[in-house]
Amino acid sequence: MLEILRDLVSVLSYFVLPALLVGFPLYGLYKGVRVYEVFVEGAKEGFNVAVTIIPYLIAILFAIGMFRASGAMDFLVDMLDPVLAMIGVPAEVVPMGVIRPLTGSGSAGLVADMIQQYGEDSLVVKMVATMFGSTETTFYVIAVYFGAVNVRETRHAVPAGLFADFIGFLASVYVVQLLFG
Repeated sequence: MLEILRDLVSVLSYFVLPALLVGFPLYGLYKGVRVYEVFVEGAKEGFNVAVTIIPYLIAILFAIGMFRASGAMDFLVDMLDPVLAMIGVPAEVVPMGVIRPLTGSGSAGLVADMIQQYGEDSLVVKMVATMFGSTETTFYVIAVYFGAVNVRETRHAVPAGLFADFIGFLASVYVVQLLFG
């Protein structure tokens, strides 16, 4: 049964991206939306947002670089390794759990580093790649997008986002172990 599920996921994965690339514009046309014009308008707005968020992005990337360069990441991984081993989480994936809530580009770089280190077909790389796709850059979203619209009181956004990231982290490990382990 598990092998059938793995084969089904493998086959379906080839069709997801093409279906989205074709499906959204077709749905827009069906609904009478001028797809190209709306796309261009959104691209213009995206450029303006990008210019607005650059200072926040630089600050986050600098902080992450300092955290990794100081050795704090390695210390954190070493401290958490015994606890994580008890619940079946490899210590190698901890940096993704720490970096991903902070920045998307930093976590993408981490995935690239891990591919170089472990190989693209390794179980650890599949786990961090799944984490990359199933968790959010919570602090980045708070700092950049809330800051761009002048939201000062985040209330429950940070705890809810971090809880969702934690669940995504654990689910990524266990689902990858189930499908590929």
